[in-house]
Amino acid sequence: MSKLYSSYTLRGLELTNRIVVSPMCQYSAENGMANDWHLVHLGSRAVGDAGLVFTEAAAVLPEGRISPSDLGIWSDKHIKPLKRITTFIKAQGVSSGIQLSHAGRKASCQPPWEGGKQISPLAGGWHTVAPSSIPFYKGDVGLVPLELSIEEIQVIIKSFVKAAKRAVTAGFDTIEIHAAHGYLLNQFLSPLTNKRNDKYGGSFENRMRLLIEVTKGIRSVIPQEMPLFVRISAEEWASGGHTINESVEVSKVLKTNGVDLIDCSSGGVVRQQNIPVKVNYQVPFAERIKKEVNIATGAVGLITDVFQADDILDKDEADLIFIGREMLRNPYFALLGADQMNIIPNWPKQYERGNPRK
Repeated sequence: MSKLYSSYTLRGLELTNRIVVSPMCQYSAENGMANDWHLVHLGSRAVGDAGLVFTEAAAVLPEGRISPSDLGIWSDKHIKPLKRITTFIKAQGVSSGIQLSHAGRKASCQPPWEGGKQISPLAGGWHTVAPSSIPFYKGDVGLVPLELSIEEIQVIIKSFVKAAKRAVTAGFDTIEIHAAHGYLLNQFLSPLTNKRNDKYGGSFENRMRLLIEVTKGIRSVIPQEMPLFVRISAEEWASGGHTINESVEVSKVLKTNGVDLIDCSSGGVVRQQNIPVKVNYQVPFAERIKKEVNIATGAVGLITDVFQADDILDKDEADLIFIGREMLRNPYFALLGADQMNIIPNWPKQYERGNPRK
């Protein structure tokens, strides 16, 4: 029996298998609103029988978007189109999740296919914010972010909490807090980007304060039976940056504050990073946090086939497998992978004619 295709339970949520569609930006929203593209994109992965399908990063404030075309959940108007998506996903027997995010100093950018450069307020962008006024992009392509005041930080915390309440109303089964890839919560965690001298900067305890306060706020307003995930950059791959040792300690604190799973990614906080990209290069982070913190973890990064994924689970290196780019190439990764492993796939009735076993 493949562990990849076994069920898995966190709090009151039972996943039919351990394959998760990672959050992946689509840069296809208008004013943050989900539309037909998001319905078809996410819905097709549910039809493909992934156990859990995550939206892309949904901004909790307009200025928290990576690009003007990012998904958002900063107003009640966003609930209805998201509810349409979760209803469809649920009808396929699949669970849905939403990733809540604020891009901080990496916000106000063009979509990748338009160059990805930051957009000034005069060109349709907006002023970016950060723990400290240190730009991510240098020179004429980058914006110098505004250092957040204590009062502005409180607004951001409340925005995450309000977004979580909207996510529950929209029918999502789980929520992931995005604290990775150099976005705002990661910026506060990292000594490379957080040079504050108040209660949100300086010591390790102070640098993790914003993430913990966001976590506490969200946990207090979502149902007890709803699991809460956090995505972290477990290693920043940069001299003087946040390390896996600190990620273990952060994960311990997150666990005591109601987090159920750590989604273990890495990098992204600074441009001067040296990432040794290879197969399974991030899996050791998931394994170490799982075993030292005794918390569920998700493995992510260059996982491209079901045998590789199953092996990670068999070795007890993680509990869930997050699939990103391979899901873009193959929405039916889970269905076709089951057939490869001689497991009877859960083909939709409408697609049974395409079942290779018939």
